[in-house]
Amino acid sequence: MSIIVRFVLRDVVEGLCDLPHQIRFTPFSYIWSSLLPLQHGVFSQENVFCVLLDMLFNNLKSFFLLSSAVQLSNAAANDYQANAEAALSTLQKWYSTNTGIWNTTGWWNSANCLTTIGDLAAVDGNVRSAAEKVFSNTLVQAQKYNLQQTKVITPDFNMQTFEGANIPSDLLRIAAAANPKGFLNGYYDDEGWWALGWIQAYDVTGNQDYLNTAVDIFKDMKNGSEPDCGGGIWWDKANTYVNAIANELYLSVASHLANRVPSQKQSYLDIATKQWDWFQKTGMINSQNLINDGLNDKCKNNNGTVWSYNQGVILGGLVELNKAAPNPSYLSKANAIAKAAIKALSFDGVLHDPCEPNCGADGNQFKGIFMRNLQILQSASPDNAYLEFFASNAASIWNKDRSKSGNELSVDWDGPYVTPANASTQSSALDALVAAAAFQGQLGNGISS
Repeated sequence: MSIIVRFVLRDVVEGLCDLPHQIRFTPFSYIWSSLLPLQHGVFSQENVFCVLLDMLFNNLKSFFLLSSAVQLSNAAANDYQANAEAALSTLQKWYSTNTGIWNTTGWWNSANCLTTIGDLAAVDGNVRSAAEKVFSNTLVQAQKYNLQQTKVITPDFNMQTFEGANIPSDLLRIAAAANPKGFLNGYYDDEGWWALGWIQAYDVTGNQDYLNTAVDIFKDMKNGSEPDCGGGIWWDKANTYVNAIANELYLSVASHLANRVPSQKQSYLDIATKQWDWFQKTGMINSQNLINDGLNDKCKNNNGTVWSYNQGVILGGLVELNKAAPNPSYLSKANAIAKAAIKALSFDGVLHDPCEPNCGADGNQFKGIFMRNLQILQSASPDNAYLEFFASNAASIWNKDRSKSGNELSVDWDGPYVTPANASTQSSALDALVAAAAFQGQLGNGISS
């Protein structure tokens, strides 16, 4: 890009200015030995224009030289694949082979850890063997262990998870049912996370057991149908809330299965299409193309917090729906939401959630989910703005949000590192590294232009 700009400016100058000195262009620099001379001590309009262009050239020279230096200095830091592999090694120190989930984090978060590992294995053959071992162990162990947790929605529309009955009294009114066994529990969003995790494991390995597990989970999600608001599903089996995330996951899982279970494609496609039509009509996508947290008791947008993960899951769902039944409006809306989210939730090119740095066990997971689904959208609808976003987040995480030893990654990707990191913060940041690793060839040293 920088070379193109320089040559366009050269053509403008040579066409309009009578230059007494040679301008020499190379891929790295230009040299213009001195300012244009004055005519009789007075600037003509043409001379003013040319002097201004000369000033512009000098500023551009400094910029391009600085950009080259930045690229060189970041070359080692921005080997995204190597960084992702190192971050994965750290994530796995929290993995329990006995339970099949990750210590220091919760049930649905562990489903996201599983998905993140599958995403990396899909683009990096070096970790595939390790990923396959995790898949097979978790399939057996996790459903026997199934954390008995209760989740609530806090006043700021974040989620909070509690063990057993240790729930503050002011939150009891929105606490949902206790969890059953297996990959099913009292929350349809948790089930959706596990379904997507097993679909990704199936994509990496081709193991039908993983796809069958996702199919079984989705059968239970269908039981969550919510009739009062004209469609969609409940967040929980206690029927306390209709929110965006559960319904986005319902759309995404149905769309994924439509593309992977040929014998039932039309059935899944009908569900996904109906779900997307309903979701748009609810008003949860506001006038800024941002998704609020859910619906109030009158089935209207509750203007709840705009979380990054709500802006993310819908992207992957629409990409899969477009694969199953191509429609230009699907990717168009996905791009509109993605760009609105990047504008609203990033600062200096780095993604943030409103809760930082105190996001709790659940909010810590949100940003990685956005980056994961933005990677999916980039594969289907390439945009240089997304590449730049992958690069800026991955570089910031590695340079500013990493522990001095152990490659632990924390909640604030723009730094400073917040201790302690855990499997939730680690896997979330790893999602961003995986997104950059997926496009390593295009990003080079981190500056896509």
